Amino acid sequence: MRVVFMGTPDFAVPVLRAVASAHEVAAAYTQPPRPAGRGMSERKSPVHLAAEGLKIPVLHPASFKSEADIEKFRALNADVAVVVAYGLLLPKEILGAPKSGCLNLHASLLPRWRGAAPINRAIMAGDEETGVAVMRMDQGLDTGPVALEEQVKIAPDMTAGELHDRLAENGADLMTRALAALETTGLEFMPQAREGVTYAKKIDKNETKIDWSKSAREVHNHIRGLSPFPGAWFEIAGEKPVRVRVLRSTIKEGKGKPGAVLDDHLTIACGEGAVKLLEVQRAGAKAMGAEEFLRGFQQKPAMLS
Repeated sequence: MRVVFMGTPDFAVPVLRAVASAHEVAAAYTQPPRPAGRGMSERKSPVHLAAEGLKIPVLHPASFKSEADIEKFRALNADVAVVVAYGLLLPKEILGAPKSGCLNLHASLLPRWRGAAPINRAIMAGDEETGVAVMRMDQGLDTGPVALEEQVKIAPDMTAGELHDRLAENGADLMTRALAALETTGLEFMPQAREGVTYAKKIDKNETKIDWSKSAREVHNHIRGLSPFPGAWFEIAGEKPVRVRVLRSTIKEGKGKPGAVLDDHLTIACGEGAVKLLEVQRAGAKAMGAEEFLRGFQQKPAMLS
C-alpha cells in the first residue's frame, strides 16, 4: 500500500522501518528540527534521521493550519496514514484524506492511559501490565475505535526505558499485522470501553523529586517510571547541595526516618519500608552503582532530601 508515516521520537522509528520494509512510504511527517544540546544547534528528530536513511522524503510543517500544507498532504494520495507519537493534533481534513484513514499506534491498552506519557504513567501507577494498541484516529484524544491490541507484562523492577523499547518492538510488529489485514481481509474496529478511562498527562519537572515520606512501593515506582528520562532525583544537603538522579532501584526491608541512609549500600528509609538505590548519577557525571557513588564522599551522607 501507499503509506504516509507521521511520527517523531525514538519510539516511532521501529514502526517506520517495519512499515517501509513492506509498503511504499510516500513521505514521513515529523516535528521540525529544534535547538538542542549545549550548543543549542538545530537537531533533527529520530524519525527525520531514520527516514533520510531510508531515502523517504521528509516533511515537517509546524502545524496543519495552512491550506497549502493540507493540500500537500492530500496530494500524496495515500491509502493510509500511520501515526506514532507525532506530536501534532490532526484536523479532520488530514484524518479524512487517506483512503483508509489514519491508524495510530498507542503505547497502552486503551482506554487506560490515553494521552502524552502512557509508558511512564503505567509504571508510576504500579500497573502490572500494559501493551500497545492500533486504533483508527478521530478528533478526540486517543478516543478512536481499536482494531488490535497486544498485552505486555511489567516486571517489578522494569524501568520506563526498558518498557519503551519492548513496546516499540511489539508495536512495530502489531502495526505490520494491522496493515497486512487492512490490505487483504480488512480491519474490524471496536469502540473503546466507557469504563476505565485514565489520562497520562505529560510529565512535569515539578513532580520528579523523590518524596521519601511515601511508601517504598510508591518511591520505587516513581523512580523506575521516570528512568532514564527525565529522571527522579534527590539532594544531599551541604554548603552546595548535590543533586542526584536515580536510574534504578529495588524494594528492601528497613525502617528509619524517611530519607535516612540505612547502610553502606544506599538503602534509604521511606514512609513505609525502604528502597535500595542501585544506579545513580550526579549532574555532569556518568551513571554508577551505589558503592562507587558513596566512595566519592569523605563522609557518608546520613540523610537525603
